[in-house]
Amino acid sequence: MNSSTQNADHLATERHFIGLMSGTSLDGVDAVLMRQPDPSSSRMHIVGHHFVGMPQTLRLEFLALQSPQANELHRSQIASQALIEVYTAAIAGLLQKTGMDPAQITAIGAHGQTIRHQPGSGYSVQLNAPHALAEATGITVVSDFRQRDIAAGGQGAPLVPVFHASMFNQARQKGGCIIANIGGMANLTYLPPPGSEARVIGFDCGPGNVLMDAWIEVHTGERFDRDGGFAALGKVNETLLQQLLSHEFFSAPPPKSCGREQFNLEWIRQQAEPYGLSPEDVQATLLTFSARTLADAVRRHCGPAVELLVCGGGAYNAELLKALSVELPNMTVDTTARYDLDPSHIEAAAFAWLAQRTLDGQPGNLSAVTGAAGPRILGNITPA
Repeated sequence: MNSSTQNADHLATERHFIGLMSGTSLDGVDAVLMRQPDPSSSRMHIVGHHFVGMPQTLRLEFLALQSPQANELHRSQIASQALIEVYTAAIAGLLQKTGMDPAQITAIGAHGQTIRHQPGSGYSVQLNAPHALAEATGITVVSDFRQRDIAAGGQGAPLVPVFHASMFNQARQKGGCIIANIGGMANLTYLPPPGSEARVIGFDCGPGNVLMDAWIEVHTGERFDRDGGFAALGKVNETLLQQLLSHEFFSAPPPKSCGREQFNLEWIRQQAEPYGLSPEDVQATLLTFSARTLADAVRRHCGPAVELLVCGGGAYNAELLKALSVELPNMTVDTTARYDLDPSHIEAAAFAWLAQRTLDGQPGNLSAVTGAAGPRILGNITPA
C-alpha cells in the first residue's frame, strides 16, 4: 500500500462532530467543530468555533418561560423553532470558517435551552427542536442529554466533568487541577493528581454570572459587567454577603445542581432591598459571593490541586479572577487558555464529545458527579 493510499484510508476514518450550546446567560449560541482522528479512541480536538448572538426577542421569551406563563406550551414550541434558526446560522458560519461540508459531519450535539431544571421532581426541560435541526442541516442530531441521568436518580448535571477529564490530563499531571466552568451558574470538576485514590468529582457550586448579569442589566442596560468594572466601583457589604451565603444550597453535599429556580433577579432584590445599598455595592457583593461560594466548594470538597482553570464567560471577568486568586492563594488561578483551550469553546465542545459517546453507545455521565445509579448512555438520536 503506497503512502497516498494510507493517507486516504486515515482520512476516511476521521469523524467530525459539532457541539451547540446556549447557556443560562442567554447571550448567544456557541458552535464548536471537533475532530476525532481515530474512532477507536474518544480523544478529540477542537477545529473551529463560531458564535451567533441571541436575538433580543428570543432571549426575553426564554427568560419569561423560566416561570409559569399564559399559553406557555405553545410559546415554548415557537421559541424552540426560533432557536433552531439561530442554531442553523451558527452551524453555517462554523462550516464556512472551517471549510467543511455538512456531509463531512457525523453528528450535531445540540443541548437546547434550559428553562426548567427540577431533578428532584424527575425532569429537566431544554427547549429544542432536533427534528427541525436535522431537516435544516441534513445532519444527524443528538439531543436531550440530561433526562436519562435523572431517570437513573441523578441530577442530570453537570455533564461536562467527564469531558474535562478527557481534555485536561496534562494539567492533572502537574499535581491535580480544578476546572471551574463559570457561566450563568458555576460548576467544578476536580481532577486528582496521578496516583491519588481520590476520584474525579464535579458539581454545581452556585451562581456564576447569572446574578451579576441580571443586576447590571436592570441598572445600566448592559448585558454583563465587562471586566467586572461596575463591581469595582462598589464596596462589598459583609452583612448582605453573609446573608447570601446562608442559602441552603451551599450546605448541601454533592452531587447537586442549581439554576434560575434558586438564583434569580427577584431573589437578589429581596435579599438586598432592606440594606438600601447602591447598585455598585450590590454588584461588588455579588461578585464576591460568586467567588466565595466557588472557593468554599473547592476547600470543602476537592483534594490536593495546584491549579484552578476557569472557562465560560467568567473567564473574561478580570475582577472575578482576581477575587478567586485572593480566595485561593495557594493555587494558580488562570483560564483554560493556559492549555490552548479557549474558555468560550469548552462547553459547546463537550456536547460534540457527548454526541460521539451517544452514537458509539458509550456512557456520557459520571455517576460520582451526578449521583445517578451508574453510567448511562445519554441523549436521543434524530437521524439525518
